[in-house]
Amino acid sequence: MTPPAADQETTPAVAVHLFAAARAAAGCSVVEVQPGTLLAVLDQAVARCPGLGDVLPRCSFLVNEVAAHDMSAEVPSGARVDVLPPFAGG
Repeated sequence: MTPPAADQETTPAVAVHLFAAARAAAGCSVVEVQPGTLLAVLDQAVARCPGLGDVLPRCSFLVNEVAAHDMSAEVPSGARVDVLPPFAGG
């Protein structure tokens, strides 16, 4: 097993949960990144899963279950970010 990078040992990751088209674009359902602004968190997710870049402009975001509209808002370590593309129907 490979040990985590030094910065990841001291800073708990932010879990970015991907749904529907975002999950399909990324090829996975969760990406772990380092804390920062919402924009920085999303940029890190795109760096790890480049296909997300095409989907994110149409998505809405939740940080710890609260709608997030300010991309400069800080996302703390240990937070959960949900990436929600537009859904059809219902």
